[in-house]
Amino acid sequence: MGKSMKALKNLSGNELVVKTREIEKNLFDTNMKKVTGQLADSAMIWRLRKELARVKTLQTQASIKSDVKGKK
Repeated sequence: MGKSMKALKNLSGNELVVKTREIEKNLFDTNMKKVTGQLADSAMIWRLRKELARVKTLQTQASIKSDVKGKK
């Protein structure tokens, strides 16, 4: 598990939502730069997509845990 995943696991549910919005905005901006030819690092899109997937995975895991706890 990488450093970024460990740091993300320490975030609360609300912080994960904020992080998701932040990454989505960065991804949108990066895609616009790509379309206009201003993007220097094309790997940035790949990294942002992977980071977004990590955050959404943690959100899903947290919601599953809360559902399981709520049913007991």
